[in-house]
Amino acid sequence: MKTISQPQIREIIVNKVGKKIVWGLEKLVTRYSLVATTPFLESQQFAWVSTLEQNWQVIRDELDVVLQYTDELPRFQDISPDQGRNISQDNLWKTFFLYGYGAKMQQNCDYCPQTTRIIEQIPGLKTAFFSILLPGKQIPEHRGPYKGVLRCHLALKVPQAKEQCGIRVDNEVRHWSEGKAIVFDDSYPHEAWNNTNETRVVLFLDIVRPMSFPASILNHTLITLIRWSPFIRDAEKNQQKWDRKIAKIFKRSPSAISANK
Repeated sequence: MKTISQPQIREIIVNKVGKKIVWGLEKLVTRYSLVATTPFLESQQFAWVSTLEQNWQVIRDELDVVLQYTDELPRFQDISPDQGRNISQDNLWKTFFLYGYGAKMQQNCDYCPQTTRIIEQIPGLKTAFFSILLPGKQIPEHRGPYKGVLRCHLALKVPQAKEQCGIRVDNEVRHWSEGKAIVFDDSYPHEAWNNTNETRVVLFLDIVRPMSFPASILNHTLITLIRWSPFIRDAEKNQQKWDRKIAKIFKRSPSAISANK
């Protein structure tokens, strides 16, 4: 008899029970959302987008320091193995987390103080990290866990052949442009690709969807419950392990840290 691991049992429970409950609430999210519920959303709906775009070069400068250590950074599945098992099993998607579902990664934030200052001005910020797609990376179609949050990609490093590097959400395709933000609803099926010989990096953000009262209270409550789920708690523990490794990496090059001060 084949043995089922604890993570697999947990995933089965979430898939059969948790997702049905969460996805069942999405009709409520759609009804009470204060912004569009389309696959892509116009960035003008969000005042904080202009702040990101105006400061993108400041963020890029701190990213450039981090990219010196790309080979030693954690892969997406190193931080979130439950999700990574389904969408990324190679070494081509690297991460540098600043926030993870509301939890601040203080050490990494200290390495990127200007980026941290900028993103902490965003209302409802839950997740923020540098999402690094190495050449040839394909992220297969998948969907996010819950419509109550929105996703934003601020493009920081885009290959010259940007038409070969893009993202599809539902039936719409977009390509990143450096210094510009894309806002989308990741509860739609989506995929991303980098079919170039260069690295693509975005500042990956998850933000609470603006909703009218009282649905907004329910939305925040559910997001808090997700924050304390085993999946998120495990990801935090994994990040803490990598914090120690990253600290050793940066200590080898004190000038890299001081460059960010």
